[in-house]
Amino acid sequence: MSAAYDDLLEATIQHLEGLKARGVRHIDASPDTLKALSQPPPKGVPFSVSSVRSDSPTERKTENLKLENFPALAARPSNPEKAAAFAALRRRALACVKCAHLASSRKNVVFGVGNLDAQLMFVGEAPGADEDEQGEPFVGKAGQLLTKIIQATGLSRADVYIANILKCRPDTPGQTAGNRKPTPDEMATCLPYLHEQIDLIRPRVIVALGATAVEGLLGKTIGITKLRGTWKIYRDTPLMPTYHPAFLLRNQAMSEKRKVWEDMLAVMEKLEMPVSDKQRNFFLKA
Repeated sequence: MSAAYDDLLEATIQHLEGLKARGVRHIDASPDTLKALSQPPPKGVPFSVSSVRSDSPTERKTENLKLENFPALAARPSNPEKAAAFAALRRRALACVKCAHLASSRKNVVFGVGNLDAQLMFVGEAPGADEDEQGEPFVGKAGQLLTKIIQATGLSRADVYIANILKCRPDTPGQTAGNRKPTPDEMATCLPYLHEQIDLIRPRVIVALGATAVEGLLGKTIGITKLRGTWKIYRDTPLMPTYHPAFLLRNQAMSEKRKVWEDMLAVMEKLEMPVSDKQRNFFLKA
């Protein structure tokens, strides 16, 4: 299988995952597209495999996929070189076994999801059980709350990019439930993948979700309680530390929700997004 085919396949998967994150469940196909798909591949096509995408991310395959047969997809990538570089990075991350204990216990590598041209990027600490099961970051209860926060700004998950410091769920030997904090060594080992994601996406703003994400990005700090709401710079990009959505699930006081929302208002203003009076007054006591 050629490298060009691999890049095309992974870029297509990334696009489809973005549509899925936005809630799209069906893709319209024109009669011409369906007719093209029903024809045998033209001679000289350098790639063809026999089966559809499997359950394992490292074994994803397709049948005679050619981008020009999918006009809606072909029009989407704004930078083919970026998409190809991102696909290559994704393949490396999916095959990573640098942390043998994590590689042996994971179900899926949780690479990241969203818009490769996103102006806003969210970074969490590590996948949990739901994320490990589905191979996508922030899909559990905390992820559902993050989605609501994003939507409250007027954006969708498909407009932003979401990733973690760690691409694998921290192993919890002897435990049947619960998560553990990534170790400094685990974060240092995995961080280069995130650096490459940031450098390729080049977001205008990064939001660090929770104390562990902040520690992984900025090192030891004064603590998330004192640090949140204060702009920092990370890889030449403005970074806003805020509470992790899981914190708000544990502490649902209006005052704590307001703090996170004030951080998001600052992010919206940094991105020069319109902010309505209604948005400014979210989570304020009547």
